[in-house]
Amino acid sequence: MKVAFSTLGCKVNTYETESISGLFLDDGFERVKFNEYSDVYIINTCTVTNSGDSKSRKTIRRAIKRNPEAVVAVMGCYSQMSADEVSAIEGVDIVIGTKHRENLLDLVKQVLRERIKINEVTDISRYRVFDEVNVTSFAENTRAFLKIQDGCNNFCTFCIIPYARGPVRSRSKESILEEANQLVKNGYKEIVLTGIHTGGYGQDLENYSFYDLLVDLKDVKGLKRLRISSIEINELIDPIIELIRDNDVFAKHLHIPLQSGSYEVLKVMRRKYNKEEYYNKLSSIRETIPGIAITTDIIVGFPEETEEMFEEMFDYIIKCNFSEMHVFPYSKRSGTKAALIKGQINGIIKSMRVNRLIQLNENLATKYINGYKGKVISVLFESSDGEYTHGHSDTYITIKVPRDESLHNTIKNVIVDIVKYKDTLGKIKS
Repeated sequence: MKVAFSTLGCKVNTYETESISGLFLDDGFERVKFNEYSDVYIINTCTVTNSGDSKSRKTIRRAIKRNPEAVVAVMGCYSQMSADEVSAIEGVDIVIGTKHRENLLDLVKQVLRERIKINEVTDISRYRVFDEVNVTSFAENTRAFLKIQDGCNNFCTFCIIPYARGPVRSRSKESILEEANQLVKNGYKEIVLTGIHTGGYGQDLENYSFYDLLVDLKDVKGLKRLRISSIEINELIDPIIELIRDNDVFAKHLHIPLQSGSYEVLKVMRRKYNKEEYYNKLSSIRETIPGIAITTDIIVGFPEETEEMFEEMFDYIIKCNFSEMHVFPYSKRSGTKAALIKGQINGIIKSMRVNRLIQLNENLATKYINGYKGKVISVLFESSDGEYTHGHSDTYITIKVPRDESLHNTIKNVIVDIVKYKDTLGKIKS
């Protein structure tokens, strides 16, 4: 039988889709693309924003239209938060949330036998144990994601995810190291550590921290590159920074969400730092690891963000000198405290502010890449188009060289030649 998957949202969802895919493949199913005819469609949903809910519903309906007789299963954050809404969509057979994903194969088989409707969504807040489902290969990724924890305890006012994912639950070090070793044996050169709150790993463990995990992972035999997907500024303790500096296996890149550069907005967001703390830590990191790439997330148009607050953020971002930013317009999310704030920002104003930051981002990123012009960087090549082969450096510079598919999944030294944001050209060093 054929099974097709669609994944919306984050790297964690990608990981979880691959874990479920492995169960189906081991059972004899053939995986096909989501836009093809299939006997089973599995949609892994996102609920970060209201528009994420809408995209999830559209994806579900596309699957039902493609084959009305197929078993349609919906999992993930949207189904966790809105189980009844998902279940009410005619043609949906199975609804699970962010728990019990390992049971999905058995549930699909049950529906194939009995054609019943199943709703397995449970209260995620009462769970304290990490769900163990392993991944040893990825259908469309050269870099391997390794999920080390689930859940979040922060409850930022704009975020629904703690309600969709529950409290922090850390994976055992034995399980993580076993999977890391298996991924390397299967040919993966780079592992990206991921989770809902990656740096929160170990908060629920005794005598084993995120730092301890990094110490153990750096010694995985054959691993060429280890990258942290995202980490909060207050979790970057000096021993972690020094560990990254002193071990070549760590990518010299940190993604540290800022969210806002306004004092007042950071307070209302309930972030666990202020501007001085953030900037001082950034300066310390750069002093310890010269040339490190620091990328970030920015939310624009948060409720009650005045023009003065935006300008304050704009100037602060220039001061922080990020190598790249992901810029998001604030999207009202039902069920969060920020959605109840009266001073919601007009969409046109948000768009204007977003466009200014997108231009600033291109300027900052180009400036950062220019610092490497004529220099040699280490690149993991991942894919090819009709003319070029593309990859990422350990500092997360996107680079291309003339097409050569034999470079896929290899790490090569590349001389940076023509600098352009998201389109930098290089030459393989002979």
